[in-house]
Amino acid sequence: MGDRAERKYHVGLLAEEVGKYVLYPGDPARTAVIGRFLDGAREVAFNREYRTFTGTVAGAPVSAISSGMGGPSVAIGMEELRELGVHTFLRVGTCGAAQPEIKLGDLVIASGAVRTEGTGDGYVPKEFPAVANHAVVTALLESAREAGAPHHLGIVRAVDALYSDLVPDSMPDAAGLRAELAMWARAGVLANDMETSTLFVVGSVRKLRTGSLLLCVDEVGAGEITHVDPSYMERMLRVAVGAIGRLIKSDAARQ
Repeated sequence: MGDRAERKYHVGLLAEEVGKYVLYPGDPARTAVIGRFLDGAREVAFNREYRTFTGTVAGAPVSAISSGMGGPSVAIGMEELRELGVHTFLRVGTCGAAQPEIKLGDLVIASGAVRTEGTGDGYVPKEFPAVANHAVVTALLESAREAGAPHHLGIVRAVDALYSDLVPDSMPDAAGLRAELAMWARAGVLANDMETSTLFVVGSVRKLRTGSLLLCVDEVGAGEITHVDPSYMERMLRVAVGAIGRLIKSDAARQ
């Protein structure tokens, strides 16, 4: 009974079960896949949408924890994990391309995010920017280059309603949604997801390091999400774990 009482209510974890560095996918099944890229990983918790595998990278404890879909569960998980000592969050998720040069299987490294979602508004007004941590972005770029992975760096956009982006013509305000999507594309937004801006806002407010690495599963105009070749997902995870390893080594060198 005491053990259960000490566990965080939503993530279901004790401090000793989680690393300070977290790979943060949406899908609970993906944490098991990430676990294969960690040394000695084992499942330590699965509560609600939060499934956790913990192992090591470069000798340091690292956890893969699923956030579920959307900003609310991202923020809740971050708040509880911060209280357990986590200081670095790297989202490893999927996205829909907003630019024609971004193809299925390409990686998008987010430097910032348009806040077209509501969770971040509970923290700060829309004027507050959603930006990634520079060290995390740098580590991601270096890891992607080393892996030879096709990648793009820039601003992404996060939304709450996936299908308003995916099939805008099926919505009551079809013309308005199409115009909004076209406007953001003209502004240079690379891709759309549901979590990145919340991740960045909570990270800034709570003084946590955050980054977002996204795999394109929906090209411009496709109108559907594609089950991409599993090798693309594995390539993304290798890049992500490589970036975490760089951060761990850099942190250790400064101590």
